[in-house]
Amino acid sequence: MKKSLLCAVAILFALLLTACGGGNKMPEIAEDNSIQEGVEISLWVFPVGNWENPTTVASLLSDFHKQYPDINVTVEYLNYENGDERIEQAIAGGRAPDLVLEGPERLVANWGERGLMADLSDLWETETAGQIYQNVRDACRHENGAYYEYPVCMSAHCMAINYDMFRDCGALAFLDEETHTWTTEDFIAAVDTLRASGQEQVGIIYCKNQSGDQGTRALVNNLCGGTFTDEGHTAYTVDSEENIMALKILCALEGISFAPELSAGESVELFCSGEVAMSFCWNVSLEIQQTINNPKLDFQVFPMAFPTVTGEPRLQGGIWGFGIFDNKDERKLQAARDFIRYMTEDDTRYIRAVRTSTYWPVRDVGNIYVNDMLMEEYSIFTPYVGDYYQVTPGWTQARTAWWKMLQEIGSGTDVREAVKGFPAD
Repeated sequence: MKKSLLCAVAILFALLLTACGGGNKMPEIAEDNSIQEGVEISLWVFPVGNWENPTTVASLLSDFHKQYPDINVTVEYLNYENGDERIEQAIAGGRAPDLVLEGPERLVANWGERGLMADLSDLWETETAGQIYQNVRDACRHENGAYYEYPVCMSAHCMAINYDMFRDCGALAFLDEETHTWTTEDFIAAVDTLRASGQEQVGIIYCKNQSGDQGTRALVNNLCGGTFTDEGHTAYTVDSEENIMALKILCALEGISFAPELSAGESVELFCSGEVAMSFCWNVSLEIQQTINNPKLDFQVFPMAFPTVTGEPRLQGGIWGFGIFDNKDERKLQAARDFIRYMTEDDTRYIRAVRTSTYWPVRDVGNIYVNDMLMEEYSIFTPYVGDYYQVTPGWTQARTAWWKMLQEIGSGTDVREAVKGFPAD
């Protein structure tokens, strides 16, 4: 019996040898290793500075592929008009991207909250990760303890004025050009002065959708000292008396209009074409893009903090980094982690990734914009960055409720009635 079994095994072994090349060698058993076998991962990027520039990104990927020739990265470029919709469609169709470059409000408070993202806690255990600023670290961590984002860069959103227009009518007297700040009283006086000079459209409260909503939130919250959430990020405080007063001021101020038909991008276009005196949606990346690509921009743009009663603004900060959708493919998950490590752990490559964003590092690597006058100008806003509240539970619903609330106010609904129960579905 044993002899027969041994003979059968020997015959089977011989057949295997013949099938693998004349019996000269045993077949190699490939390890389950994504790098050895080759793997393709998709990277979807929102418009974060020059990360939306295919030529620039191609250069970054070329260097990555030299070190990881068996990882192929394909890129999809999103915008804030339909980017969320495209990703939601991809999720519904079972083809979510592997990597996304965006901020905690999406990666942590939305897709992470829904259990769609991979926990990146292992990436946070390195010495390099330990150097990331604490407020950035806190924003990237979900309340369940998981990290759904590994950050790359940060910035402060601001507003901007048409310096030429302000100068010509004498409205420069109402702002501090050295600190780029002004009070609520001075803001109102500037708007009145511009209006009296014949400028009918001074500023536009755009609210077609959620794009650029960081600007309208910061405007309302700063104007009378309000906040968007409580300090512990447990509840929304949009219906506070301070915010109600701010919204009433904006409604009553001639020259400031609510525009349910306009998106943030469309309002920026009106500002850059000289039709509007100020833009509530602005940052250094926008100035770079508009200066290069917008032939209508023929005046001096002067960035400003949002007006506030105290003269000490609290600007909406932006954090951008990588998140990984958990698509249940261990090879792709590992390859995506390798990509993040490549872009963030080595100082030289990390600085290049940050400079591509046209923002600032999330850890101290020195001044990366030496002799860059524009970046030096915008660096003045960094100390003004306020609370990063975009990780408050229900953030996705709150963002939608915000622009719909502004639309109601723009359509004539009483302010106190419009903010009641925020953020009601």
